[in-house]
Amino acid sequence: MTGQYVLDLHEVDETQLALVGGKGAHLGALSRIEGIRVPAGFCVTTHAFRQIMAQAPSVEDLLDRLAHLNPDDREAIRLLSARIRRTIEDIAIPGDLAAEITRALSRLGEQTPCAVRSSATAEDLPTASFAGQQDTYLNVVGPTEILRHVSRCWASQFTERAVTYRQRNGIDHRTVAMAVVVQRMVFPHASGILFTADPVTGNRKVATVDAGFGLGEALVSGLVNPDVFKVRHGEVVARTIAAKQRAVHALAAGGTREVEIDPQRQEQPALTDAQAVRLAHLGRRIEEHFGRPQDIEWCLVDDDFQIVQSRPITTLFPIPETAEQGNRVYVSVGHQQMMTDPMKPLGLSLWKLTAMAPMTETGGRLFVDATRALSTPEGRTGLLDLMGRGDPLTRDALETVLDRDGFLPLLPEPDPGRPPAAVRTPAGGASAPIETDPAVVDGLIERSRASIDALRRDIATKAGPALFDFLPEAFEEHKRVLTDPLSHQAIMAGMEATWWLNDKLHEWLGEKNAADTLTLSAPGNITSEMGLALLDVADVIRPHPQVVAFLQNVDDDGFLDELPKHAGGTLARDAIEGYLDRYGMRCAGEIDITRPRWRESPGTLVPAILDNVRNFEPGAAQRRFEEGRQEAWKKEQDVLTRLRALPGGESKADETQGMIKRVRTFIGYREYPKYDIISRYFVYKQALMKEAERLVQAKVLAEKEDVFYLTFQELHDAVRSRRVDDRLVRQRKEEFRTYHALTPPRVLTSEGETINGAYRRDDVPDGALAGLPVSGGTVEGRARVVLDMRQADLGPGDILVTAFTDPSWSPLFVGIAGLVTEVGGLMTHGAVIAREYGLPAVVGVDRATRLIRDGQRIRVHGSDGYVEILS
Repeated sequence: MTGQYVLDLHEVDETQLALVGGKGAHLGALSRIEGIRVPAGFCVTTHAFRQIMAQAPSVEDLLDRLAHLNPDDREAIRLLSARIRRTIEDIAIPGDLAAEITRALSRLGEQTPCAVRSSATAEDLPTASFAGQQDTYLNVVGPTEILRHVSRCWASQFTERAVTYRQRNGIDHRTVAMAVVVQRMVFPHASGILFTADPVTGNRKVATVDAGFGLGEALVSGLVNPDVFKVRHGEVVARTIAAKQRAVHALAAGGTREVEIDPQRQEQPALTDAQAVRLAHLGRRIEEHFGRPQDIEWCLVDDDFQIVQSRPITTLFPIPETAEQGNRVYVSVGHQQMMTDPMKPLGLSLWKLTAMAPMTETGGRLFVDATRALSTPEGRTGLLDLMGRGDPLTRDALETVLDRDGFLPLLPEPDPGRPPAAVRTPAGGASAPIETDPAVVDGLIERSRASIDALRRDIATKAGPALFDFLPEAFEEHKRVLTDPLSHQAIMAGMEATWWLNDKLHEWLGEKNAADTLTLSAPGNITSEMGLALLDVADVIRPHPQVVAFLQNVDDDGFLDELPKHAGGTLARDAIEGYLDRYGMRCAGEIDITRPRWRESPGTLVPAILDNVRNFEPGAAQRRFEEGRQEAWKKEQDVLTRLRALPGGESKADETQGMIKRVRTFIGYREYPKYDIISRYFVYKQALMKEAERLVQAKVLAEKEDVFYLTFQELHDAVRSRRVDDRLVRQRKEEFRTYHALTPPRVLTSEGETINGAYRRDDVPDGALAGLPVSGGTVEGRARVVLDMRQADLGPGDILVTAFTDPSWSPLFVGIAGLVTEVGGLMTHGAVIAREYGLPAVVGVDRATRLIRDGQRIRVHGSDGYVEILS
C-alpha cells in the first residue's frame, strides 16, 4: 500500500525518524515488539509536509524573522507563530496527497473514529522529548475532518510553545519537519502514563503508573489528579488513590467532552494492583527494546492494555558505567569544588588525570565512587564526619541511602590496625600536629612557586608528541605537590582550629561561630587578596573619566590594546595587566580547563572594575583589610577577657589564644592549593592550545576549540596521527548541550536515584529558606540574582544570590553586603572568603536562584543559617 506520502504503521520503525517523525517512528517500532498492542493506523510522511511548505513561499520570510527573535520575547513569538500557522492551514491539500490519505483511511474504515497526532522529526529523541510541543486531536471522524486536522497538525509545528522550545534549545526551525500519525481511536475504561523509571527520584528499579478513568487527556491537561502506583520487582510497593471527579470521554459524533464521575466511583482505583504490575512488565519490555527508560502512554480496554506512545525520559541523570558488582553510591565532585555546571570532555579527562582520587564521569559531571569507604564501620564514620563538616546536605543524602536495609551492607574492617580515616592524609600518612609557625606556610608557597616556574620552563621546549610524553610527568609532579603531607597538615591545622574555636567558645561563652570574626583579614589568603587587588586597579582607573567611559562600552576582549588611546589609558592597561599576571589564570568554573581564563577573556573583569570605581573611595583595599584586622583583634581581646572571668579561665584563655594564633597562621593557606592547581592548568592549556592551532593549520580541525570535545588521550592520538573524527566532535557538542538541562545530585546510586539531602531542622521560621550558616551576622538588602559574573551589576548594600561561587567570584565579594548560594559548605571557597570579608553568608540553599527574585528585599541570617524573603 506504500505510496509517496503515506506509510502504514507496521511498515515503519525507529530508523525512519526523518520520514515519519519521532512519534511515528516509535509507534512503528512498538507495533513490532512481541506482546505489545498498538492501535492500527498510518503515517502521513514529511514528504507531504515539505510539499505543503513549498506552496507557501511567504513562510520563508516569516521564518527568517522568527529566527532573529529573542526566546523571551513571548508576544512577538505569539504573533509571528500564529501568522505562520494560519498560512499553513489555509493551503489546500493537493489532490494526489488527499487521495493517498483517504485511501489509507478507507482501510481503517472511512467513518472510523481516529486520533490525528503531530509527529515532528525533532521529537521523542533520546536527548529532547519535545513532549506536548505539537498538537493531538482525538475522535476525528470522516475524510473531510481527517484532512482538516492533518493540516492543523502541520501548522502545530509552529505553536508558540514549540517555537519557544526550539529557540531555547538552539534548533533551527527549518531543520524540523512534521509528519502526522492517524490511528484508530481507542475508547478506554482507564488510561494514563507509565514511567519505567521513577521520574522524581530517578530510580531505574521503580516503575511509576499514573492512572485515571476515560481518555488520558484528563491527566495530561491537569483536569484530575491521577492514581499513582509504584512497582518494584513485580509488586506494588506504594499507591495513592485520588478522588477522580471528572473524566474525558469521546462523543459519538466526534470530539470529546468532560463528564462527571459517579461519586461512588470517584475514589475507586482506576487499576487493580495486578493490572499495574502487568503494565509495568510491558513497560520493561518496551524499555529493553529502546535501550533506555521510557515515558509510555497507555489505554486499558476490556482488561487489555494498548500502547499509544512511548518516548525517552530525557530528564533522568545518567548512571555511571562500572564493571563493579552490587549496589554503588557516588558523591558529586562538583558540589565539593563549587562547580556543578557540565564540563567538556577535555576538562573532565584533565581533572581525572590530576585528581587525588579515582573519579567517574556521567552527565558531563564528575563523581567519586564512595561505596568502598561506606562499606566499613570506620570508613563510613570518617566519610560522614568529613561530609558533615563541609556540606550537611551531602551527609544527609548519604545517610538516607545508608538507612535502607540491605542497600549497602557493612563489611568487616580490612585492616583493624590502620589509623582512623578522619586522620589519614590523601597521601596515606597519618596526620600529625605541626608547630604554629608562619615559616611553614611560607615554605610551602615557595616550593609551589618553584615547581610551577620549573613547569613553565620545561614545557616551553616541548611540542607535538614530545609534549604528550612530557605531560604525564608534569601531572605526577602536580599530584606530588598537592599530596605533600605538610601541605595537608597546614590545611587541617587551620580548619581544626576553626572548629575548635567555634565548638569551645560556644560551650564556654555561648558564642555562635566566633571564628567568623576571629579570622577577619587573616594573612596570606590568595583568594581574598585577589578581590582587594581589584579595588587597587579601580583606584588607578577612577581619576581618568575617558578610561571609565571607554570601559563602560567594552564589548570584546581586545580592549586592552585600545586603552592607551585614552587619557590615563596606559596606566589603566598596566594596572589590569599586572592584575592578570597574578590572577589571569582564574575564571568561573575554573576546574574545567576548557573555560576561558581571565587572561584569555579580560572583558569578564570589566563589570567588577566599574562597580569598584563607582562604589568605593580611593584606598578602600588597605582600609578594608585593616578594619577587618582590627575587628578580629578586638574580638580576640573580648573573648579572652570573658574567658578569664570563668572558673579555670586563665587556662581556657591561654588555650584559646593559642588556637587564635594557629587559625590566623594557617587558615589563609586553605586557598593556596587551588591557586596552585589552576596556575598549572593555565600552563597546560596554553601548551595544548598551541597544538590545537597546529591542527587547525593542518586542516585536521575546523576550529581550535574543537579540541575541548576530545579527551586528553584522543587529543594525544590526534597530534600523532593528524586525524580527528568530525562526527565524534559533533556528537560530543550535542551531548554537552543536553547536559546543561540536567541537574546534578549531591549523591547518586547505581539504581539511578538522585538524592540531595535535607536540613532536619525545626529552628527555621515559616516561609524562610533553610541553608548552612557559614559566616555570621544578619544583613537586610536587595537581592541580586546573578548567574554569570559578566552580568553582575551590584550596588552598595546588595546581597549576591547565585548558584555557586568558586574563587573567581571573590572580586565581587568586596562590594556586597551578604551572600546566598545554592551550593557550598563550611570550608568551601565562598564561605572562607565571606568570613575573611565579614559578609553574612548562608550557603546550600536549595533552589535559591529560583525562589528568590532579583530585586526582592531579603534578610540573611548568617549565624542561624536561613534567608527571609521580605518583599
